[in-house]
Amino acid sequence: MQDSQVLREQMQAITRKRDVLVRLLEQPDLGTLRIDVNQALEEFDDLIDEFQRTFPKEGES
Repeated sequence: MQDSQVLREQMQAITRKRDVLVRLLEQPDLGTLRIDVNQALEEFDDLIDEFQRTFPKEGES
């Protein structure tokens, strides 16, 4: 089993990759892919929220 620090580092990497989707969403020629990108962003946000609820930052409860 991974310790919480490793999980936090992996989540930080995932959060940085979310920015790629945000930039992609800004492309004017995205067409119908915009729906898929929006869905992926929603799932990223859900994952990040769930992680933060499960592993609150030090000093939070």
